[in-house]
Amino acid sequence: QVQLAESGGGLVQAEGSLRLSCVVSGIAFSFYAMGWYRQAPGKQRELVAVIRRDGSTNYADSVKGRFSIFRDNAKKTVWLQMNSLKPLDTAVYYCNANQFLTDYWGQGTQVTVSS
Repeated sequence: QVQLAESGGGLVQAEGSLRLSCVVSGIAFSFYAMGWYRQAPGKQRELVAVIRRDGSTNYADSVKGRFSIFRDNAKKTVWLQMNSLKPLDTAVYYCNANQFLTDYWGQGTQVTVSS
């Protein structure tokens, strides 16, 4: 059974920081690209950051310079470090594991940034 368990969300003031964690089980973690997506109320789910098998990363323009994604294959964990948070970052954040046409998703963790 594949499980992606997110944690670390919460309520934070603007300019604050949060670190999201996603612990994965049931798949060969090191063979998957890992990503964080988010979905704000009334909006489509969007890619925030991705880290591939080779460690290369990509970020949404809106979070570049503020967010960092990193992974530990031995711990089967991916993190999203979020700094200088803004109210516009408020959303449910989802962890994703991708390999070719296969996607697995976590249940999401709420991040709320107050002004």
